[in-house]
Amino acid sequence: MRAASELQAAGGTEGQAHPQRLCGSSPRLLCGLVLCLFLFPAVAAAAGSDPLRELGLQAPNEQVDGPEFSLSDPTGKNIHLKDFRGKLILLNFFATWCHPCREEMPGMERLFRSHRAKGFVVVAVNLQEGATMVRPFVEKLKLSFPIVLDAEGTISREYGVRALPVTFLIGRDGKILWRAIGGRDWESAEARKYFAQLVTEKK
Repeated sequence: MRAASELQAAGGTEGQAHPQRLCGSSPRLLCGLVLCLFLFPAVAAAAGSDPLRELGLQAPNEQVDGPEFSLSDPTGKNIHLKDFRGKLILLNFFATWCHPCREEMPGMERLFRSHRAKGFVVVAVNLQEGATMVRPFVEKLKLSFPIVLDAEGTISREYGVRALPVTFLIGRDGKILWRAIGGRDWESAEARKYFAQLVTEKK
C-alpha cells in the first residue's frame, strides 16, 4: 500500500493526466482493462464546443463496464453499484486527507441535489480510511450522496486508481463514459451546462 503522502503527491497538477502514474505494471490490476483504455484526451467528434475538452475529461477508446462492487457506508449499510443501474453515476474516489478532494466535494453535493430527480447520483468511494475518519468529514461538508468505504483498496485498484481524486461517469447502461483526473469545479458554467444537458439524455 502506498503511503498517504505519496498518493497525495502523485495527484499532480489539478486536471492534468499522468498515465504513467496511473497504470501499474501488474497484470492483475484492471488498470490495463479500464484506465489504460484512456490513452488520449477526448477529441471533438464535430465542430463547435466540446464539453469533454472544456472540462478536461477523458473518454475511453472503447466501451467498458464500470467494475461492480458492494461496500459498506460509514453506518455499516451495504451499497451495491448495481443498485444504481439506470442512473447516471458520478463515481468519485477520495480520501479525507486529500485537499483537492475536499475542495470539490461541495460542488458535487450541489450537482447531486440539482439533478437527482432526473436519475443522477454521486457515489464517493473512500480509499482505505475507517468510518471514524470519514463520518466527521461527511458531517462537516453536509454530504447527502452515498459514500462507501474501500477499506482494503480493492475497488480502487480495480478502477486503476493510483492518485486522488479521480472521478468517473458511468452511463445508465453501466458503461464508463469518461474519467476526470484531479479536482474539478463542478459548478463552473461549463459543468452546469454540460450536466443539465446530460441528464436529459437516455444513455
